[in-house]
Order: sequence, then structure tokens, then C-alpha cells
Amino acid sequence: MGRPDMTRTALVTGANRGIGREVCRQLVASGLDVVVTGRDADRVSVAAEELGARGEVLDVADPGSVDDLVDRLGGVTIDALVNNAVSYDSSTVLGVDDATLDAAFATNLVGPWRLMRAFLPGMVERGYGRVVNVSSGWGSFGEGLGGPATYSVTKAGLNALTVKASREVSGDVTVNAMCPAWVDSAGSGSGGRHVSEGADTIVWLLTHPPGGPNGGFFRDRTPIEW
Repeated sequence: MGRPDMTRTALVTGANRGIGREVCRQLVASGLDVVVTGRDADRVSVAAEELGARGEVLDVADPGSVDDLVDRLGGVTIDALVNNAVSYDSSTVLGVDDATLDAAFATNLVGPWRLMRAFLPGMVERGYGRVVNVSSGWGSFGEGLGGPATYSVTKAGLNALTVKASREVSGDVTVNAMCPAWVDSAGSGSGGRHVSEGADTIVWLLTHPPGGPNGGFFRDRTPIEW
């Protein structure tokens, strides 16, 4: 992930459990400095200590929380960003209430947008960066936009944001989306595949050498339809 004499730093949202935590574990094992973020201070602290990472409280749906995180990080250079925090509910287009609608868009789309706005310019200036947006096949027109309405629509929006952002970067900076598929975790329920399989494509997109993919949508390291 760049020069061997340089330790890169990755920031992962929604990282105190599930896929986010597993991504952090794999990145720490690979020698990266990692910032574990989440809304629950106690859970973030425990996860960060167990992983050997830095823990920071972050509610991606709250613009003030994003600004406070940027201030606390100060001179820490963020070389890689994983937008993994998610809001999921079972509402329909016509049945969703305003609070649920606002939470879905704030967490799944606007939050990632704010974080990219905060960290991508520095990546471009330094000539190196990796952004991975954790999306879903339910946000794919090519796969039929399945799943609950707010989740599907916001993930489709995240996919569009991925494409647009990928066109504004230069140098060895890439922005990609991925679908982890159904993973057995606290966020998606039991019965799916092991969390390490869901995290694999994220880590692959974070650590690819120069000339890797930019503006793509992947599952199991393979391009899928938008």
C-alpha cells in the first residue's frame, strides 16, 4: 500500500463490530495504523484496544460529529477511508416515516459524502489515497434494486456518489464501491458467510498497487453491474 517505509493510516466507520471490525483487524495485521470509529464510545474503546488501533467516536449522520473528528485527528494523515456505517430498516416507499427516511439518507449517503469531502482533497494533494464505499447489490439497478426502500435507494445513491467522486480524483487515488453479500454478523443477522469473506474485497480495494481500479463496483473482487 505505497512505499514500504511509510505506514499508512486507514479510518473505518461503523467499525466496532461486524464487517467494519474485521476490516480493521485485517488492516492492523497488514501493518497499517487504523482508526476505529463508531457511535458507542464504550464499544469503540473496547474494539480499538483489542485490535491495537486508535478509537474515535463518530456519528456519520451528525455533521458536527464529523467536524469534531476532523479536529481531533489534527495532523493525522488519513490515507484510506472505508464508509461502512449503515442505517437499515424494513420500510416501503409509501410507508416510511420522516425520522426513518432522514436517518437512512444521513447515514448511508450524506455521511459518506461529508467524510469524502473531509479527507479526499488531502489524498489528492498527496497523490495517494483509497476510498471504499460499502454498498449492496440491493442498490444495483442491474440486480433489480431489491430489499427495503430506504436501504435500496440510499445505496443506489452511494453508488452514484462513488462514480462522481472517482471522476474528481487524480494521481494514485481511487474511489470504489463494493457489495459484501450476506454476512453473518450483528448487523445483518445469522446465516450468511463468515465476516472475513465479506471484508476481503474491502481490504483488497484498500491495498491494491498503483494502477488498480477506480470508479468500480465489486463483489468478491469481481466487477458487478451498477
